[in-house]
Amino acid sequence: MFEDEDRPARGYETRRADRTRALVVTPVVRGAAEGPVRGPEARLEEAVGLALAIDLDVRARRLVMLQQARPSTFVGKGKVEELAELAKAEDIELVIMDTALTPVQQRNLEKALGAKVLDRTGLILEIFGQRARTREGVLQVEHAHLTWQKSRLVRSWTHLERQRGGFGFLGGPGETQIEADRRMITERILKIERELEQVKRTRGLHRAGRKRVPYPVVALVGYTNAGKSTLFNRLTRADVMAADMLFATLDPTLRSITLPHGAHAILSDTVGFISELPTQLVAAFRATLEEVIEANVILHVRDISHEDAEAQGADVVAVLRDLDIDPDDSRRVIEVWNKIDLLDDGAREHLLATAARREPEARPAPVSALTGEGEGVLLAAIEARLSVGRETVVVTVAPEDGAGVNWLFRHCDVMERHVKDDGATRVTVRIEPERVEGLRRRFVTVEEAA
Repeated sequence: MFEDEDRPARGYETRRADRTRALVVTPVVRGAAEGPVRGPEARLEEAVGLALAIDLDVRARRLVMLQQARPSTFVGKGKVEELAELAKAEDIELVIMDTALTPVQQRNLEKALGAKVLDRTGLILEIFGQRARTREGVLQVEHAHLTWQKSRLVRSWTHLERQRGGFGFLGGPGETQIEADRRMITERILKIERELEQVKRTRGLHRAGRKRVPYPVVALVGYTNAGKSTLFNRLTRADVMAADMLFATLDPTLRSITLPHGAHAILSDTVGFISELPTQLVAAFRATLEEVIEANVILHVRDISHEDAEAQGADVVAVLRDLDIDPDDSRRVIEVWNKIDLLDDGAREHLLATAARREPEARPAPVSALTGEGEGVLLAAIEARLSVGRETVVVTVAPEDGAGVNWLFRHCDVMERHVKDDGATRVTVRIEPERVEGLRRRFVTVEEAA
């Protein structure tokens, strides 16, 4: 597990832990898939990507086709023996089962394979645990992990019983270790929930502050590795971590963007979704995902070059529905077809033609977050959604009020600007109805546009 390195001059010995040797197994139950079918090979590749995301040394990978799942070990006896031989030959320390396992299945597989077994939920929790950086993210991951771990506590060892209760032979065993662990976990979960409630209140105050400004919020959602963070950096000119890696971004990030006519909005980058996302994580990250729930416009970013783009899109739609968001509401949700730079000429032309045939209000925005292609079209689509219900008025700004023109550019959509012969500036702007009265107080001449 460790290898010797050069000893320092003062004689101390340092050791470097090797990467954990892992076997990734993707069991596929025939006929179990619903909705868009994800290819078995693509599922296996995704599972390997998840393993690599926490720096595991993937020594082997296997697809296992099943007619049905077995209650004891999920896969059949013959496959268990085959995997055990492979694990022994490759000196495997950790077996990743790319499915949800019951506690009994996990324990039986560990005994049969002679290695630690982690299911899909446990693997995703491990990734989230490594990636969380903010206090909020750490709390949310710990809450999800403890909720999952609590269901995993099984009575394996009688020596874990604590001191017997009662006197003589009248009292049964006292509190067992498993009961104590479950009680401690429950207490810790309740404490985290109280802290997360405070996080929720703090986020609510932040949102209330933004509404007073007020800047509309645009939220990025999408399958993990769809290019959300790269698009976020492109639109905001920021430098948020973006990598070709599953769950490169975990904690939410907010930055300001400028729309085509000068108005500002807040862009929010959130955690990526994934198929079979553990329900504990959806619940734990509810506070973070409220940025999506409260958003004025939602950008559903899709890796349109991926072979499983349809299945990935369906997974994101399912999570949006869990958040009580209608993914078919084109007035609020914009599909962003990202990574068009990876398509060949024929596929690219077909994609652009497909997008053009959609109704204008439901038309997706083909973009390349990497090269910037389509950025202007996307920003115009965002502005169009945010402009619904706004009023168009003409403001006349006095020649000496240069700050007034600047104010209009910062707080409104400036559609047109014209300097009159007397030096006054006529500015046509678009603004929310509830802010027109404040505009009239700021400027003497405010007229409805013709």
